[in-house]
Amino acid sequence: MVVKSVEKREDGTVKFQVEIDPEAFEAALNRAYIKNKNKITVSGFRRGKAPRKLIEAMYGRDFFQEDAVERVSQEAFDFGAAEEKLDAVGKSALSDVEVGDDKSCTLTFETAVYPEVTLGEYKNLEAVKPDASVSDAEVDSEVEKIRRRNAREEVVEREAAEGDTLLIDFEGFLDGVPFEGGKAENHSLKLGSEQFIPGFEEQLVGVKAGEECDVAVTFPEDYAEELAGKEAVFHVKVKEVKEEQLPELDDEFAKDVSEFDTLDEYRESVRRELEHKKEHEAGHAFEDNLLQKAADNMTAVIPEVMISSRQDGLLREFAQNLAAQGMSLEQYLGMFGMEPKAFRDSTRATAEKQVRIRALLKKVAEAEGIEATDEEIEAEYAKFAEEFGEPVETLKAELDGDMIKEDIRRRKASDLIVDSGIPVAAEPEAEEAPAEEVVLMGEAE
Repeated sequence: MVVKSVEKREDGTVKFQVEIDPEAFEAALNRAYIKNKNKITVSGFRRGKAPRKLIEAMYGRDFFQEDAVERVSQEAFDFGAAEEKLDAVGKSALSDVEVGDDKSCTLTFETAVYPEVTLGEYKNLEAVKPDASVSDAEVDSEVEKIRRRNAREEVVEREAAEGDTLLIDFEGFLDGVPFEGGKAENHSLKLGSEQFIPGFEEQLVGVKAGEECDVAVTFPEDYAEELAGKEAVFHVKVKEVKEEQLPELDDEFAKDVSEFDTLDEYRESVRRELEHKKEHEAGHAFEDNLLQKAADNMTAVIPEVMISSRQDGLLREFAQNLAAQGMSLEQYLGMFGMEPKAFRDSTRATAEKQVRIRALLKKVAEAEGIEATDEEIEAEYAKFAEEFGEPVETLKAELDGDMIKEDIRRRKASDLIVDSGIPVAAEPEAEEAPAEEVVLMGEAE
């Protein structure tokens, strides 16, 4: 074999040709004949006994060519990639096959390759590290969240008010016709939680248990396609109204929710926990800001296939997290009226950022001569063994050792960038006129 030509493109892909000499391709054709001859019937010959030249004369000279090419293509691709030192990523494509007069065969491949990275500055960079101090207001807010989590709900006979929790049955109609997914029984709904589409919860304020009403709403334009922008009417039956009863903030509350005897002691413990959490988050944010800055300083063309592959990975990880909570990705998308393609598209920026930073860290590890030591590798296996409850030797047989080494090298490269980084405070935000408070979905308690 010999590489005939190589074309490196600006989009991070490479097109190259490998020529297979006549003897090697003839051998591949003959193996294809031997493999397939028992499937071919030729008049005057017992099955499997017809000569190859006779079959080719009847069906064409290239009758066995497709099978022969399939047999040699992977070997040819591997040869060309090794010869040209191409670090291929994703699936390669065989884009052309040409058989010459001398019976040699030239295969044309196209593949994405791992990006060539030119490092910029990555040491002694300045980056924002968020303030990790904890204010009294933050302590108050955290204590209030815990207080609300320990609230009791009591059934009341009055009209429903904001903050009450209702037990309802409902059914939705479009032009008087029920629609799929618009019906539920014994659904618990907290008024003001913005769990339902805009306008739904507000119309239940003032309703008593045992009463029924119709709620008219318009689905948002970015909702699921079959409902987007349409007007609907939900027939709602209120079965129960519950009022939240909050515990008093005193020493007894502290004893109920913690190991402390007084509210002051409990508040100090909450402060320490918040400080630890904010310092941890600030460290992660500082690292992320530094790596982003170093990645912005480098030059690299990231192949589309790498970004797409990372998007797939993000979706798998998200679906696994949802499954751990007893929900499927389809159910999650349905709740927010999102189309699968739109949701996947929303992951692109994150995927591209992560791929660029991985490429950065790989190149930094190479430039700094960073390697994973035997002790670090063993420690990694021990950590996985504890996490998965499997013997170390079992994991060594199951896990990709090269990937573990690469993960360690990337972490050490990241540590090098962070250890040399210079933290700076964020610029103070410009003061704005007071605005009406808006509670976003997921923030309501």
